[in-house]
Amino acid sequence: MTLTERLNAYEKLMRLDKPIGILLLAWPTLWGLWLSSGGRPDWIVLWVFALGVVLMRSAGCVINDYADRHFDPHVERTRNRPLASGLVKPREALWLAAGLALLALLLILPLRNGLLVQLAVVAAFLAASYPFTKRFFAIPQAYLGIAFGFGIPMAYAAHVHAVPSIAWWLLAANAFWAIAYDTEYAMVDRDDDLKIGIKTSAITFGRYDVLAVMLCYAASLGLLAYVGWRLHLGWVYYAGLAAAAGVAAYHYTLIRERDRARCFKAFQHNNWFGAAVFAGIALELYRLNQAG
Repeated sequence: MTLTERLNAYEKLMRLDKPIGILLLAWPTLWGLWLSSGGRPDWIVLWVFALGVVLMRSAGCVINDYADRHFDPHVERTRNRPLASGLVKPREALWLAAGLALLALLLILPLRNGLLVQLAVVAAFLAASYPFTKRFFAIPQAYLGIAFGFGIPMAYAAHVHAVPSIAWWLLAANAFWAIAYDTEYAMVDRDDDLKIGIKTSAITFGRYDVLAVMLCYAASLGLLAYVGWRLHLGWVYYAGLAAAAGVAAYHYTLIRERDRARCFKAFQHNNWFGAAVFAGIALELYRLNQAG
């Protein structure tokens, strides 16, 4: 294998060619960064977190494929992934994941924030352990939601050197959102997952999967509304939540027939849910800062 071919295989292993995962990790991190700073994030912190999102999502993808290397060859959508197809060896994948995680840790060390470093270690553990929860958790998507939302308490630690209760409510909102969108994703692979014995929320919810997805969207929006009430945010914030609710309603039209292609489209479209919430946060805080 030439160097170019090897780098291309690593790129696919890190899913850099599929940025939706980066976006789904980035939006809750941005929610936390803006809310923890009152709409005025430290730009060095912002850039550190932006790079950290890319590095940790990439490391998580590598570990996920390492954990699933014996399952992926039997799933239609994943059989051509670099580890499943033999393009990348398991030992290479472990070294790559370790290198990416180390780079992410080195990024935050110059911030000289002990609490942030401690939370970063927890975040790394969550990212590394999530793929293995599919062996024994009935709803591993809940664990994923915590892992994908852990940038929220880290953002508060970076800006205020503490993690107030509002950060955990925001994390809970992200967890329900993650269950919703990753159940849509799991609906694509349900038949293959049943054959190989992996546990997913789509299997656990069974014929109530569509209802469960919509209830999780509702729970996420309800928690986000509670966060807005606690922080005394105004109408612009709630307009963002209304737009996100519209996105969720559109997803119902995509998943209600359980067509695999349309379920996958709904999953990818969740970028707009996260973006709508962030737009409401950013514009509301800008309005408040201008008024104050």
